[in-house]
Amino acid sequence: MTEYWYNVRTHEVEEDRQSDWSQLIGPYPTRDEAAKALEKVRQRNEAWDAEDEED
Repeated sequence: MTEYWYNVRTHEVEEDRQSDWSQLIGPYPTRDEAAKALEKVRQRNEAWDAEDEED
């Protein structure tokens, strides 16, 4: 099964892991999901920040 990774250094999607783990977010099941990785990270961070503010 093919996995897709988002490379935070090059800002490109990689099919199967090609780069060092420290540069990757994933794996994702589709190229489209990997391409949206930074948006997903941003949304999670905002949700966690909101939770922290409630405490």
